[in-house]
Amino acid sequence: MTLGLEVHRELQAVVGTSRFLVDAADCFVYGYDNSRKHHLPEAVVFVLTEHEVQAVIHICRRHKLPLVARGRGTGTAGAAVPLRGGIVMSLERMNQIKAVDPANRLMRVEPGVTNQEVQEAARANGFFWPPDPTSAAYCSIGGNLAVNAAGPRAVKYGTCRENTLGLHAVTGAGHIIRVGVNTTKGAVGYDLTRLLIGSEGTLAVITQATLKLTPLPSAKRTLRAIYDTMHHAAEAVSRIMAQPVTPCALEFLDGSAIGMVRAYSQALPDRAGALLLIETDGPESSMDEAVSALTRAARGTGLTELASAKTAEEAAQLWAVRKALSPALRTLAPNKLNEDVVVPVSRIPELINGLEKLSRKFGIPIVNFGHAGNGNIHVNLLYDSQNAEQEKQARPCLSEVFDLVLALDGTLSGEHGVGLEKRDYVGRAIDEETLTLMRSIKTQFDPDNILNPDKIFPLAHT
Repeated sequence: MTLGLEVHRELQAVVGTSRFLVDAADCFVYGYDNSRKHHLPEAVVFVLTEHEVQAVIHICRRHKLPLVARGRGTGTAGAAVPLRGGIVMSLERMNQIKAVDPANRLMRVEPGVTNQEVQEAARANGFFWPPDPTSAAYCSIGGNLAVNAAGPRAVKYGTCRENTLGLHAVTGAGHIIRVGVNTTKGAVGYDLTRLLIGSEGTLAVITQATLKLTPLPSAKRTLRAIYDTMHHAAEAVSRIMAQPVTPCALEFLDGSAIGMVRAYSQALPDRAGALLLIETDGPESSMDEAVSALTRAARGTGLTELASAKTAEEAAQLWAVRKALSPALRTLAPNKLNEDVVVPVSRIPELINGLEKLSRKFGIPIVNFGHAGNGNIHVNLLYDSQNAEQEKQARPCLSEVFDLVLALDGTLSGEHGVGLEKRDYVGRAIDEETLTLMRSIKTQFDPDNILNPDKIFPLAHT
């Protein structure tokens, strides 16, 4: 597809020449996200206002041009990759914090504001926004909402869906809509806020979000538990989540993951089979009791070490191990397949056992870590694309990983979304009648299928 001069003139009339890119070298970087999949767009437009978003959508609809809304490109599932070329609409310059309202525990932001900027503005007023992905310093709120991103705190505080009150957006038909409320309760009409969150830009382009803020806890404690095997650690996760004190983070690293980040902590034992990072927060007066409850639950078969951070610096050192893992994996295994599957917490031991068997069956190392408190495990297949056999086996292995997850009553993604990477597996997780209903919803919002086409739904039905 080649854009004509008429389209050029119309888009330039909306955003000007300085915010309109057509040279392939300039557009190249906007053709991929952190999935490392790439398709070159024919043009990139940088919008500043909701009305510019609306105008660009009207142009794309009139000329039947595919349009992909993009934040900072930190997503790992390929949701921001413009598979059909067309137009990429960058929202990174819509980066204003419109209002911080401590009295009503909310904040209004544009989609290009980074997660870290939201956290800093909230913290200055004694609050935080619970979603805390590892890429918080770079990822945008619009991107967070597009895939329903989360992070370690989701185990206690929930995901974007639980922490967003309302949205402004522009549909694929070019209609500006306001959904949600400005209050913590609301029971009028359908919940379109939650529908748009996680829809990966296939229904509408989010132009403003009203975020629900949570007061900062007065105290926090961090524990590290090391186990001889992954199975014993997984059993401990089930015990921890079955008792009354809900941790604000419960992170899991298997033995292979520990080996990859050992350089960040010389205190890690050589034969650690798995590690749990356990964090609790709340009033200072409740901390001793909470730590005692979590310690009792963590103790059990296979525990080899249980330590508690005495200072904020020690806690930061414990977390440095976990935060170093994703960059280490990306450096050491650039061809890795990283899937953020979710199973019921009680079935984590079965998942780990099944993954070990698949690793042996296909001859591909599998490294596991993630948010164990809600069963959200990042399963990393570390295949070598230069190894012909591993290259051949990687996708069949991944297919069986997904089958295993679904057999354990799990789901294919907890926070990365579907995008391109999981699109062709969705039919295994969602029945055809439900998919038909979802496609109908897509048509209502985006009648000409211009918004992020070829995403979420299996291609056989597009």
